[in-house]
Amino acid sequence: MRSKDQRSGGTGRQRVIVVSGGTDGMGRALALARARLGDTVIVLGSNAVKGERLLDDAVRLGARGGVEFVRVDLADISGTRSAVRRISERHDVVDALALFANRQNPGRTLTADGLERTFSVYYLSRYLLSHGLSPLLRRSATPVVVNVAGVGTRAGRLHWDDLQLESGYSTVAAQLQAGRANDLLGVSFAAQPDNPVRYVLYHPGFTRSGDLTPFRAPVRLALRTLSALAARSVDRSVAPVHGFIETPPEAPLTAVDRGRPLPLDLETLDPSDAARLDRATRELLRSVAPEEDAEEA
Repeated sequence: MRSKDQRSGGTGRQRVIVVSGGTDGMGRALALARARLGDTVIVLGSNAVKGERLLDDAVRLGARGGVEFVRVDLADISGTRSAVRRISERHDVVDALALFANRQNPGRTLTADGLERTFSVYYLSRYLLSHGLSPLLRRSATPVVVNVAGVGTRAGRLHWDDLQLESGYSTVAAQLQAGRANDLLGVSFAAQPDNPVRYVLYHPGFTRSGDLTPFRAPVRLALRTLSALAARSVDRSVAPVHGFIETPPEAPLTAVDRGRPLPLDLETLDPSDAARLDRATRELLRSVAPEEDAEEA
């Protein structure tokens, strides 16, 4: 483990970086690139085969740093918390947390906790990781969280009376709701008193990335065709994340939409809504996993 006097943060020493959703797309590209630069990268993912392939590729590419793969179902609250504990047992400090994990679900499915799966993976796991790893991030000289979602998008809303979308579920509604929830997560996290951790909300735009296997064959074909015509490359979309890690912004909260800095007075970044969602999330965690809720306090 790295002790406090071995922190990185601009000293040229290795960083410790946690990447959720790091076995596919942008997360995978970031993990391999940071390991090649000498950083220690902890990748969280659910697919053991993809995890082994990532480790093999890190060796093949001669990564100077190490890649650790932690197999975890980020839709599961206890699993995500266990991953946080495992990281805390192995490392004294985390310099950067990069949040990519997301999975689109054509139909409404429930997790073991009885929660809607998109909400759990795309939003709730990011909430748990942001707050759960905060003590380790605070030990870094240059701590940063990069939440890769859809900031700047105004479509979608929080269904305050039906966050689990029991009525009117659709893939688009679930994705947009979780995206707006991540916007508010950044606002509430950055507003914590005496918080040195910088939070970046980053929208990369349409990227040739992600796992399309949940979709039917015709939809996969259409998405691949559209991606080939209009999407950004993974390398182009992930490039700004390297910058956020190497030189975190000075402001507690930064929002960037495809290279364009956004004002923080957008209606999708409303502080009162952020505080409301934070309260609702804590209440939800108390109701489904009360014995461990203190970890996110």
